[in-house]
Amino acid sequence: MLKREDQGAPADAPDLRVASSPGDAHAVTLTGDWTTLGLARRVVNFHRALVRFGAHPRVSWDLSALDKLDQTGAMILWRAWGRSFPEKLSIPSALKHHFARLAGAEVRGNERPRRRLVARQPVVRLGEGFLGFLDQLRELVALLGRLLLDLLDLLRHPGRWPAREISAQIYRAGAQATGILALVGFLIGVVLSYLSGDQLRRFGAEMYVVDLLGIACVRELGPLLAAILVAGRSGSSITAQLGVMRLNEELDALTAIGVPYTQRLILSKVIALAVSQPLVGLWTSAIALVGGMFAAHLSLGVGYYYFLDGVPRVVPIANYWIGLGKGVVFGVIIALVACHFGLRVKPNTESLGEGTTSSVVVAISSVLVADAVIAVVFQHVGM
Repeated sequence: MLKREDQGAPADAPDLRVASSPGDAHAVTLTGDWTTLGLARRVVNFHRALVRFGAHPRVSWDLSALDKLDQTGAMILWRAWGRSFPEKLSIPSALKHHFARLAGAEVRGNERPRRRLVARQPVVRLGEGFLGFLDQLRELVALLGRLLLDLLDLLRHPGRWPAREISAQIYRAGAQATGILALVGFLIGVVLSYLSGDQLRRFGAEMYVVDLLGIACVRELGPLLAAILVAGRSGSSITAQLGVMRLNEELDALTAIGVPYTQRLILSKVIALAVSQPLVGLWTSAIALVGGMFAAHLSLGVGYYYFLDGVPRVVPIANYWIGLGKGVVFGVIIALVACHFGLRVKPNTESLGEGTTSSVVVAISSVLVADAVIAVVFQHVGM
């Protein structure tokens, strides 16, 4: 019998008795309370005996004298036995459920690597991804419906309009983004002018660079470049803002005090981006034309006056309206996607990072898809 830790040990303290018999056989008997509280100070005393006799095939284990056993005691014995039942084990039926859980967890852990090798796994992942997409699409449609109801409520009660929130978001997503948009637009205009001018020079059609740059920048490049940059800049910011508010339970606090956060936080952002996105798209188109004009003058000798006089003549007004309409659509898409992923953030920092990344990727992808659809629908308009 192992010695107890002290003379004043309680009567129900856990104990481990080892009885030797001829033929190098041993019988281990457990008594007392093998629980978390009982083993708190005494498990070290049993460690050597458990390691020595745990996996020995000729050792018999008797658990019938145990007073109490919980999951902690069962886990200590299970690990000592090498995560399998000994050949000679006497255990009351009332204690078997502790080890049944451990044995079940072990079986499930061993089956996981096998399941990954199943040929159906790609199909399963594809199905899970499709179901996840449908779930997110359902939540996005529900959010859009909620915003439409909020908009109707604001139209009936004009005094509730979140004017300050809309103004602040227009400033952040529009005015503060003009610098980076101007830089990117100017460089894209220069690159496009040089590349197209080199090809046009071979056919003696240098003057048509005005037509090419005018339609490309006003109709496609300006709105698309502005949308991509705003999705990466403002879209990620919106997702992070809502995600942090979700982590800090600020959204729940607003709901508790009766403030509809969808009106104040989400609808205001959707309206702000729908207003600012056409303007920044037009700004990007104008700067891209300026960059293309300078490049055309340096590489092709096209005069500034000829370029500025030719753009209004070769670009029909319908292209400007298409560009502005694209800006509105892109702004709504970016705001909805950003708010959607912000509201899906779970209470941990890893989810916040994943949500921000997914927001940018999905927003840019959605903008490109929407641009392709609009280009096909209006392919004969303004050309």
